Amino acid sequence: MTSLAYASDKLDGQPHALICRAEADLARGDLDAATSAAEAGLLLAHQLGDRRPVSSGNLVMTVSATRRLDTATSIRYANDLRNNALMGHSKLMPGQCVWAVTQALEARDGPASVASLISDLTMDEAMTRELLVSQPAAAAWLVRTSQQLDDEGIALRIVSLVDRLSAHNRTFRMIQASSAHAKGLHEKNADALERASALHLDGWASASALEDASAVRITRRPEQDRAADLLKRAAHGYNAVGARRDALRVASKLRELEGNGGRVPLGAGRVRSTVNQLTDTEYTVAELVSQGLTNGRVARQLFISPHTVAFHLKKIFRKLDVSSRVELATTWNRRPEEPAAAVSPLRAAAAGRTRVPV
Repeated sequence: MTSLAYASDKLDGQPHALICRAEADLARGDLDAATSAAEAGLLLAHQLGDRRPVSSGNLVMTVSATRRLDTATSIRYANDLRNNALMGHSKLMPGQCVWAVTQALEARDGPASVASLISDLTMDEAMTRELLVSQPAAAAWLVRTSQQLDDEGIALRIVSLVDRLSAHNRTFRMIQASSAHAKGLHEKNADALERASALHLDGWASASALEDASAVRITRRPEQDRAADLLKRAAHGYNAVGARRDALRVASKLRELEGNGGRVPLGAGRVRSTVNQLTDTEYTVAELVSQGLTNGRVARQLFISPHTVAFHLKKIFRKLDVSSRVELATTWNRRPEEPAAAVSPLRAAAAGRTRVPV
C-alpha cells in the first residue's frame, strides 16, 4: 500500500494522527506498520506545510530503518532529525533526538564512533530521564553499548536512574520492564533478563532481552543448549517485527554456537533467476555497497568478515559485468523493479519491503 493510500484509507489523511499511529506501532515493535504510517504522515505534513509532527516522524523512520538494515534511509532521517533540532524546528525533547541519531551512527560505524555522544547524553540527568520515560527501550541499549565501550560509569548512571524511575512508577509496566532489562544486563543475570523479556510490551525489546539472556548463559558450558534456544526465540521475535539487522546478528551467533545457524538469515545462498544470478547474500551485499557503505561497514551490518564481503563483491562484479563500486551503484540503481513474487524474503528485507524468515 502506498503512503497516500495508507493515509486516505486508514486515518483520513491527518498527519498528526498518522505520526501518532507510527509512534504507537514503533512502541509495539511493529516496524513495517510504523514505517508505513510515518512515511504517510511525513508526506502529508510536507504537502500541508505543517512542521509540527515532522520531528516525531523522523525519529520513527530513523529507529525503524536502523533496525530494518536500511542504512541509507536511517542516516537520511537522522540528518533531518538533527538539522531540525539545530534550526529549532523540533518538537521533541533533546534526549530523544540524540538517542535516535546515535543508534543510526552506531549501526553504521560501530560503538566507538558514538562514545562522546553517549557520554554527553548520560551526563545530563534531566535529558536522560526524559529519554528513559519516553523511550523505554533506550535504557538497555545504553547499558549494552556502554559495556561494549568498557565504560562502567555510563552503565551505572543508567541503571541507577532507571531504577529510581521504576520505584516511582510501580504501575507503569514499560518502565518496570526497562529497569529489569537494564539491571539484568548490568548484573549479568540471565533469569532477570528472561523475566524482563516477558514484561516488555515492545516485541523488539522483548527479543533483545532474550538475546541478552543468551549472551549470559552462553558463557556457562552446562547452559549452552539453553543459550541456543534463547537465540532462536530472539530470532523469531526480531523476525516478527521486521528487525532484519538484529536477526542477522542472532544468525551470526547461532552459526558460532551450532555451526549451522546460516538457516536463520543470511539465507542459504540460493541462486535466483533475476539480477544476473546473484545469490541472496550477494544481492544483500550489492544493495549495501550501492548505498555507499565500505566493505568494513557492510561486514558490520551483516556480521561477517570484510574478507567475506570482498569475496562476494568480486563475484558480484563478474556477474553484473562492472569494474568498480561506482559502476555497481549506477547499474544497481537503474535496475528494473522486480515483481514481488520473484523477490526472495531475504532480498525483499534488504530493500526494506518485508521480513526475514527464521
